[in-house]
Order: sequence, then C-alpha cells, then structure tokens
Amino acid sequence: MNRQVAGVRGVAALLPDAAAAWTRVEERARAWLWAYGFQEIRLPVLERTELYARAVGEVTDIVEKEMYTFLDRNGDSLSLRPEGTAGCVRAGIEAGLFHHQTQRLWYLGPMFRHERPQKGRYRQFHQLGVEAYGMAGPDIEAELVALGERLLGAFGVKARLLINSLGTPECRSRYRAALVAYLEGHAAALDEDSRRRMARNPLRVLDSKNPEMAEVLASAPRIADFWNEDARAHFDGFSERLRALGVRYEVAPRLVRGLDYYSHTVFEWVAEDLGAQATVCAGGRYDGLVGELGGAPTPAAGFALGLERLMALARDLPAGRALDVFVMTPAALNARALTLAESLRDAGLGVEVHLGGASPKSQMKRAQQSGARCLARIEETGVVLRGPGDSESHVAWSDAAERITTSLGARNETS
Repeated sequence: MNRQVAGVRGVAALLPDAAAAWTRVEERARAWLWAYGFQEIRLPVLERTELYARAVGEVTDIVEKEMYTFLDRNGDSLSLRPEGTAGCVRAGIEAGLFHHQTQRLWYLGPMFRHERPQKGRYRQFHQLGVEAYGMAGPDIEAELVALGERLLGAFGVKARLLINSLGTPECRSRYRAALVAYLEGHAAALDEDSRRRMARNPLRVLDSKNPEMAEVLASAPRIADFWNEDARAHFDGFSERLRALGVRYEVAPRLVRGLDYYSHTVFEWVAEDLGAQATVCAGGRYDGLVGELGGAPTPAAGFALGLERLMALARDLPAGRALDVFVMTPAALNARALTLAESLRDAGLGVEVHLGGASPKSQMKRAQQSGARCLARIEETGVVLRGPGDSESHVAWSDAAERITTSLGARNETS
C-alpha cells in the first residue's frame, strides 16, 4: 500500500459543510460591501518580494521571518502574499486607478505566512480587505469603521473597537526616538524579542503579549503626547464622527501598527473569545504607501478582516439553501433519472441524482442527509414522489417534472 501524503501543517482544506458556510458568509459580506459602494478587485497570490520589502518594511517580522519566498527559474525573487494592501496598491498604480480619482475597492482570498500554527493563526489564512483611495480626512475612516461594525454585527460577533492615532510621519518619528530612549533605559527588563525589535522596529515592542513586559510598557511614553496640531485635529474629527454614527469605541493609547506605511488613524476590533489572538479586524490610514510604491501621493485608508477568526466567533451564520430534489434510481434506469433531473434544473431547481448503483436503503440514507425538500424514486412504471408533507404519490413519467416543479416552485436562480 502506498504511503499517504500528509497535508502541510497550518494549511487546512475546507470540507463541503465548512465551504458551504464560508460561501454564505461571503455572500452576506458582499451585500454589505455593495451597500457602501465598494467594488471587487481580484489580486494575484504571487508578487515580487521587493513589493513587500518596500511596503511592509524590511525589518518587520513579516518580511524577515514569515514570508514564503523563493527564486523562480529566471532568478527573480517572488513571494506568496502575506497581506493584501501592498498588492492592491501595486495593481492600482499599474492600472492608473489613483490618478485624480477616488476608489473604493475590496478583495478576498488566501494569504500566507510561515508562523507556528495555533488557535487563530494559520500558515494559509483568508482575509477580506477593504480599501479606499483618494479621500483625505476622517470622514472616510469613520465610514470604514461603520462598515466594519456592520460586517461583524451581521454575524453576531461581539468585539470591542479600539482606536488611536500615530499622528503624522513627523509625530511618529519623534515618538519613535522617545520610545527607543525609554526602552534603552529599561533594557534589563525587556525580553529577547523586544530587545530585537527595539533596535529595528521599536513600535512593535508595544504589541508584546508577554505578561512580564506589562509593567515596563505601562510606563512607556504615549504617542498622543507627540501629536502636533494637525494630528490632534484629525483624531478629534474621527472620534466626533464615530459618536455621531453611534459607534462605541475605546481610545487605546498604546495601539500602534508595526507596518511602516501607517499614519494618523489606527483601529481594531478585539474579541475576548480568541485568547491571545484576539484581533478579528484591524485597519487605519496609510497615506504614504502609494507614493512609496511609485505612484503619485494618494490618501488611503482601509481594514482587513480575518475570515478564520470571524467564523470562529460568528453566532449568526446565514442558513444555506436546501437541495430541492433528490432522485433515487436503480442503475438500469439511470438514463431516465438523468433526463428528469435536467428538466428540473431547467426550471431552476437544485437536483442530486444518486448514480452510484447503491441499494435503496443506502440511497434513502443519502437522501435524508441531503436535506432535499422532495424525493423522487424512479421506477419502471413511473416516478414515486415524496414531498414536504411526507405523503407519497405515483405519477406518470411524462408528468413527473411538471408535478415537482409546480409543488416546489421554480426558483430560476441558476445564474
């Protein structure tokens, strides 16, 4: 017997029941994205490694340790996408989407990071990304937060909204210097990971989940103390609009982003049910990214929603559409069963035909598992129907399709 090939750790298949649930969630999310005027963009999974080094930052954990990177046959360094924003900006620049235009874009798909698999973290994971370009000021940020609230609320997810501001790039630069000076003065209390980050990406030290670091970080400088007048006015305007929309929030003074392209507003929703991996959705403003990647300076803001975490937290999953008809048939009458099924599909009904040649008992078990609203059993003399009321009736072969279609109602949803 040949040896079974194991799957890659942290890369899971979505089996039929799970895939059906994901599809229903995606359909509901699409409806809300449409309601806010966002259009779908489909991005490649593979990009040049340089894109992420420039956008995300060469000294971030993502680029240094987590990306799946390889040389292709031409010697070019390519990477599987670890996040969607950089690729979205690259595609927009190439297509001229940002030139004197506003854009509302969204994408959905797998991302890849070589992490230690655990609850809430996978090596292949899925994100819904929502991005707005060409709109400066806090209004679009407030609308993005309102959309995020809608998406989480649509599935009954309970999460706290945290907000903060990184200020302007100048504010962030001054804060970085003050934070490094503080951390150097407490170097003996820092863990190994924080000492490494302090030298290369000090704002990430504030993300530490090590409880032994809590006391040191509690006394660290706050970025709000380094805001200039523009940064403070921007954040006050954002907060005011959230209150006007009735969105509840908490100001989190130590909420930051390790990615280099963020400035001004940052926000995230935190759910207590996920333990250490509590963030289910996060975003903010990144006005410098389009220019960094070769485009004209363009205001930009957005967020990413983790689908695995959403599915783990969802309390209100939309119900799936039940199969309309299950057709039982002996192998000798398969041709007749296939003809009936095609007639029903023409009328917009969902039909499964059991073509495995199994016993009537096995076919009945499968029919019950399918949840079909109607059972059609093919016989030599006609078709036996069992409808929603569980009563059976024998109809002529020529009348079967019309009887079933009339009793269930044609849905015409095949498109």
